[in-house]
Amino acid sequence: MLKTFKLGGVHPPENKISANAAIRQLDIPKTVFIPISQHIGAPSVPVVKKGDTVKAGQLIAQSGGFVSANIHSSVSGKVKKVDTIPDSSGYPKMGVVIDVEGNEWEEAIDRSGTLVKEYSFTSEEIVGKILENGIVGLGGATFPTHVKIVPPKGMKAEMLLINGVECEPYLTSDHRVMLEKPDEIIVGTRLLMKAMKVDKAYIGIESNKPDAIKLLKEKVQGYKEIVIVPLKVKYPQGGEKQLIKAVTGKEVPSGGLPIAVGAVVSNVGTAFAVYEAVQKNKPLFERVVTVTGKGVKTPSNFMVRLGTPVSELVEAAGSLPETTGKVISGGPMMGKAIASMDVPVTKGTSGILLMESAESKREKTLPCIRCGRCVSACPMGLEPYLLQTTAEKQMWEETEKNNVMDCIECGSCSYTCPSSRPLLDYIRYGKSSVGQIIRSRKK
Repeated sequence: MLKTFKLGGVHPPENKISANAAIRQLDIPKTVFIPISQHIGAPSVPVVKKGDTVKAGQLIAQSGGFVSANIHSSVSGKVKKVDTIPDSSGYPKMGVVIDVEGNEWEEAIDRSGTLVKEYSFTSEEIVGKILENGIVGLGGATFPTHVKIVPPKGMKAEMLLINGVECEPYLTSDHRVMLEKPDEIIVGTRLLMKAMKVDKAYIGIESNKPDAIKLLKEKVQGYKEIVIVPLKVKYPQGGEKQLIKAVTGKEVPSGGLPIAVGAVVSNVGTAFAVYEAVQKNKPLFERVVTVTGKGVKTPSNFMVRLGTPVSELVEAAGSLPETTGKVISGGPMMGKAIASMDVPVTKGTSGILLMESAESKREKTLPCIRCGRCVSACPMGLEPYLLQTTAEKQMWEETEKNNVMDCIECGSCSYTCPSSRPLLDYIRYGKSSVGQIIRSRKK
């Protein structure tokens, strides 16, 4: 019997229309726009200036704190400016603009396709290489990996969970990485285990990817410490707490982190990036991005240099369909509409969804009918209808008491609401406001 989490969850149409599209290398653009904050935590500090010549893989912004990550150039060329550039929300953020000249990489990077299985690094050396090469979580959260795999004082990691679920509709970048880079993922998993000093790892994959399950089961033969766990299809199984519950049966406590139950969760794309960082000396300056949608001429999975304008990905997939209503960074459940097609691909860009007008239109909001569907769907056991009300009325004490900070923003409540109420919009508002209050209280 396939494993899954028990509390809540929904079953949106999967729409994995790009699943059979092999990863293609996207052409290098003429200019890249590289934000210095592509991760949770403190922005990085630029170490280049206008007029500097850089190579692909060269450090251009240094980690700006304990929770931060290095940023590297994705191209070779000349720094045009270090200035504010619009991010996916349309707000100006500091970044480095580079005019491309050729394709010269840092000499230390191993550009060969040869698989490197063996290593003799210590745990500390692996963590150091992950830090040096700017690796962050590629599942969307972009938490710096070197921080995540070193537990806080007094806590101990017991297991590593590799997230190959990719439960978000439409997206297939993780699926393709599992099919095309399975050996590298296994080596990356072993490197993460060594860094964490654990002897058990699980790779969770939903059953709608039978080819990936079969292939990785073959690849882990001989590695008894790594177990492939097929999972029942249910959204949002890719959430850390839901994945831990599905695979191990353990419950992360309210307000707690996965390490509270001895677990660390990392994405399959991150495991591949760790392999490249440690075994190939390659910083994280490119990633796989799905470009998809029902009206897209050629749904695709591209290997993309960070800083590439979204417009170039869309053009490579057959241009923007006339029926497009919204362009979303991510998937339809947790993704966010972008303000302009000129925004750059970043470390957290897993997909670009060109959603058709008919799909993207919001239905008219109706009064709550007290059906309780949002409560049944919530995988965190919250009461979304109540959190919407308290946030809308700015009742922050009540919003905090009802555990708004436990919300994982999966959108299951809004998806299942028959009255089309903007539940998640208000919960995000409440979560942001309560978060500010908590931080000010700690200060």
